[in-house]
Amino acid sequence: MSADPITPVLTKRWLSPQSWRLATYEKLEGYTAFRKALAGTPEQLVQLIKDAGLRGRGGAGFPAGVKWSFMPKDESKPHYLVINADEGEPGTCKDIPLMMADPHSLIEGCIIASYAMRAHRCFIYVRGEALHCIRRLNAAVREAYDAGYLGKNILGSGFDLDITVHAGAGAYICGEETALLDSLEGRRGQPRLKPPFPAAAGLYAAPTTVNNVETIASVPYIVNGGADWFRQMGTEKSPGPKIYSISGHVERPGQYEAPLGTTLRELLELCGGMKDGIPLKFWTPGGSSTPLFTAEHLDVPLDFEGAAEAGSMLGTTAVQVFNETVSVPWAVMKWTKFYEHESCGKCTPCREGTYWLAQILERMVEGRGTEEDIDTLLDVCDNILGRAFCALGDGATSPITSGIQYFRDEFLALCDKNRASSPELVGAP
Repeated sequence: MSADPITPVLTKRWLSPQSWRLATYEKLEGYTAFRKALAGTPEQLVQLIKDAGLRGRGGAGFPAGVKWSFMPKDESKPHYLVINADEGEPGTCKDIPLMMADPHSLIEGCIIASYAMRAHRCFIYVRGEALHCIRRLNAAVREAYDAGYLGKNILGSGFDLDITVHAGAGAYICGEETALLDSLEGRRGQPRLKPPFPAAAGLYAAPTTVNNVETIASVPYIVNGGADWFRQMGTEKSPGPKIYSISGHVERPGQYEAPLGTTLRELLELCGGMKDGIPLKFWTPGGSSTPLFTAEHLDVPLDFEGAAEAGSMLGTTAVQVFNETVSVPWAVMKWTKFYEHESCGKCTPCREGTYWLAQILERMVEGRGTEEDIDTLLDVCDNILGRAFCALGDGATSPITSGIQYFRDEFLALCDKNRASSPELVGAP
C-alpha cells in the first residue's frame, strides 16, 4: 500500500459498481485485515492503533487507541462497542455516505475493534432519518453473517461477535455519547453525568466504548498498512486521511478525502472554487458548533491543532462555505434556532439560553435590535459556555461569539436600521 497523499483510502471503493456488496468489497482487499487481527492479540491491536496515532473522527479528536485501552482487561461484565452513526451536526455529511457506499469497511472495523476490546456485542446507532442507509447496513450485516464473518466462532478463531443496527429517532442530542447510550437503552436521549465514564459503566452499566463511523472504518486500513504507512498522511499530531464535507457556495459540493492538515484554499481547488466566482465571506471548519472562520483563514491547516490554534475546532470537518451575499446575523440566527429546537432541556443554561439567544437574534434580523442586544447576546453566551451539562450548549454559543467577533459591524447595522426607522430613537445617545 503506497501513501500518495491524494490517493483515496477511505473512499477508494465508493465509485466501484455495487460498492456496498460483500463481493465487491472482497475483490478490493475487503475482509483481509480482520483475519490478520484475529491472528494477533487484543493488546497488539490496541498498541497498533496507538502507534498509528488515529484520533476520533467524531469531533473531539481523542486518540482512539488510548480510548480502547481504558476498557478493563477482565471480562467479569460484558463489554460493548457502540458506533455513533447519529450524524446530526449541521453541514456534516461523511458517515452516511461512507455507510451507503462502503458499509463493509465499517463492519470489518467493528470486528477488529470488538476483538481488541474483548467485546462480543456491537451496536451501530444510526440517525433515524437515514432510512436508505439503515437498510443498506442491515443488508451488509446479513451478508457478513452468511459469510461466517459474524456470529459464533468467527473463522474458527474462537471469537464471537454479534452486530445490531439500531435506528434512532432523529435527535441531535443523541450524537452526545451518553445521550446515545440512554436512547439505546430505550430511555429519553439525555446526557449522563460523568464520571462514571462509559469505559467503566456505559451501556447497561457495563464497560463500553463509543466510536465514530469514520474512526472505526479507518481501522482495517491501519491493520493492513501498518502504523508507519498511516502516519505518512496528515500531520505528526493528526495523522491519516479525513473526509471533508464541503457544502454551500462552491461549484462542486460533496465529500472530499484529503490528508489532515489540508487547507480550505486546497479544498476549494478540489471542488472547483467559489460558485459563480462570488468571493468567500465566512465558513465553518467543522460544522455550526465550531467558531466561524473568514477569508483570512484560507491557509489554516485543517487538523486538530491547526484549527484550535486559529481559534476554532476541527469538529467533524463539515466545511460550510458562504459567499458575500449572505448576512452573518441571519446565518447565525438560523443555526441558533436549530440549537434551541435540539436542546434536550435537561440543564437550565442551555434550555433557557438557546431560547433567549434565538429570540434576540430573530428580533435583530427583523431590524428591531438595539446595541444593547449585542452585549446581551455575549452575556447569555458567557452564561452557557462551560456551564451547560454537555457540549450542545457550548456549541450553540460558537457561531454567535465568533460572528460578533469578526462581523460586529453587521450586527450594529441592524441596530442602526432600527434607530433610523424609529422616530423616538433618532438622536438617542
